[in-house]
Parts: sequence; C-alpha cells; structure tokens
Amino acid sequence: MADEQLKSLSRNKIAMLIDGDNAQAGLLPQMLVEAGRHGQVTVRRIYGDWTTNSMNSWKETLNFHAFQPIQQFRYTIGKNATDSAMIIDAMDILHSNVVDGFCLVSSDSDYTRLATRIRETGIFVMGIGEKKTPKAFVNACDVFVYTENLVVEKKALQKQSQAKVGKKKEGKEDSDPMPILTQAFEMAVGQDGWAPLAGMGNALYQLDPGFDPRTYGHKQLSKMIINLKDKFEMRTQNLDGTNILYVKLKE
Repeated sequence: MADEQLKSLSRNKIAMLIDGDNAQAGLLPQMLVEAGRHGQVTVRRIYGDWTTNSMNSWKETLNFHAFQPIQQFRYTIGKNATDSAMIIDAMDILHSNVVDGFCLVSSDSDYTRLATRIRETGIFVMGIGEKKTPKAFVNACDVFVYTENLVVEKKALQKQSQAKVGKKKEGKEDSDPMPILTQAFEMAVGQDGWAPLAGMGNALYQLDPGFDPRTYGHKQLSKMIINLKDKFEMRTQNLDGTNILYVKLKE
C-alpha cells in the first residue's frame, strides 16, 4: 500500500483553499501535513478581508508557507463575503484541470454544495474544520479532518520540542531535524505504519523546499535516517527487481 501512496504523492496535485474567517492560523503547518498526505499542495490561497484586524494572525504564517492572500471586502456588516469568493475561485480551478483534488478549510456549511459539486466530477475533496462543522459538509467530503485533533498533535509536538530544548547543551547550535522528519513521515506513512523513503523525501520538499540533508551533515536522506537509528527503523523490499527503502518511526 505504501508504494501506491508514494505514486500518489508524486502525481496528485491539491488546491488548498482556506476561509480565513473560519480557520485557525496557528494550525496551518498541521493542516498542510494533512493535505500533503493526499498529494502535493500546489495551489495555496487564504481568503478574507485583509483590512480587518481579525486577519492579522495569518500575515506572518502565510508568507512562510507561500500562501496567496485573496482580498474580499465585506459588503454588509456581519455577513461573511469570503465564501462566495472562495467558491468562485474553486470552480475556476476545477475547470482549469490544474489539480487532482481540493482541500477546503472551513467550518461553514456554505461550502457543502461546493464539496458535493467537486466530488460529482470525480475529483477528490477533503475538508478541515472544527467539530461544530455541520454534518452535511462533513459528509460531502471524501475525507474530513477535525481541527481539535490537530490541536492535540500540535501540543504533543510542542511538548517534545520543549523537552529537547531542555536537554540541549549550552553553546551548541540547535540543528535537530526530527520535527520536520516527523511531519514528513506522517505525510508519507501507509496503513502498515511504514513510509517509503522516497515518499518522505517528497513530503520534506513540500514542507520546506530548502531542505537539504547536507545541512545536517549527511550527503543523502537515507544516510541521515540510518544515523538516526534510535528514532527510525528501516527495511528494504524488492518490487519488480527494484529495492525500495521503507522507514518506520519508533514509538
């Protein structure tokens, strides 16, 4: 199954459209990981009225993750105009045939028909939103991820990071690759708990196009993983005469 997921990672292109009025900026890295499980996030847009203070939390993180801010003024006080702009853009992207799937980030029921329409064309659609999201929108998606689960994952990662900082020796530069390696593993892992190393490589470049094993003193990703034998297991599987490396994160 993992080799099929590897092919999916390299082939599928995902459009990630975020309703900035109905999503949490602090969870953007985790949301990218979830979307990255299903393909390469090539179209990245966040919608909202960027003249309001409520969108300030997105400004730093959107630049870091290369998202395009889409301005949508509120024509009526108290009415969210973001949904119409996002829906129109989604249909334009759908008919341009530049992606193989969509990730819609919102807890708003207004996107139910959009998700249904996308799925009717045979295109994959996933949603990300809070548990308060109406069931109709959840069921209109092929996959739906609740942000409450992402909050738990984020807290766990922060706890691990704080523990590592506490153990860090004074004067030693912090060059721990485990946070990004763990995220990449979660994007590429199959149902059997193993991830193809090449799939991890694809995921790493989605998370950080500037990632380079040489930054951490290794010429290749495989040598880097081997050096982290206390963190990862490795095995080789022969498929049609080709040896494929697989990685598993130790508990």
